[in-house]
Amino acid sequence: MSSVAVIDYGMGNLHSIGKALQHADPQTQVQISADAQVIQRADRVVFPGVGAMRDCMQALHDLELVELIRQVAQDKPFLGICLGMQALLTDSEENGGVNCLNLFPGHVRRFAEQLCDAQGQPLKIPHMGWNRVKQKPHPLWHNIAEDSRFYFVHSYFACPDNEQDSIAATDYPQPFTCALARNNVFAVQFHPEKSQSVGLRLLQNFLRWDGAV
Repeated sequence: MSSVAVIDYGMGNLHSIGKALQHADPQTQVQISADAQVIQRADRVVFPGVGAMRDCMQALHDLELVELIRQVAQDKPFLGICLGMQALLTDSEENGGVNCLNLFPGHVRRFAEQLCDAQGQPLKIPHMGWNRVKQKPHPLWHNIAEDSRFYFVHSYFACPDNEQDSIAATDYPQPFTCALARNNVFAVQFHPEKSQSVGLRLLQNFLRWDGAV
């Protein structure tokens, strides 16, 4: 039986993510844990997150998970979700500036105030709701149609330094990176566990992925 560890550092929809992963593949052992041995033994790792970046990084340091995440992101299929994606970049503007894990060179920026759509209607911050995702080729998009809608809730977005690290984009109202990928790491701004059938398909693809591109 294959296994997936969901990193529990006190921030994230852990029950929802665990339930969605179990639904995606009932044969996979899903373990929600902050235990280094559990995470290291797992075949795959999920790094979720909601909330503020400063609290996220403080919790990771307090639980001695920073180096562990960097380690497992080197050699296991690894999925970052929402704040878990943003934390993989170099730093974030949130909370006056926070250093992050620096697995992807780049920065996390806040949406500008007073955003408007093409018709001049105000757009709310946080960006919340369903949005179309434009893909670049990757195994985790298998059987997911181009422009499929995924569910977003966020006020900050990823700005990777290297365009090749961006594997998908969405508009609000301008295009921004909503998924990052390199080698065995894949990370998304949206919530697959809240994205119905397309989110379930992405999780299924992840649980079958060997980390190769």
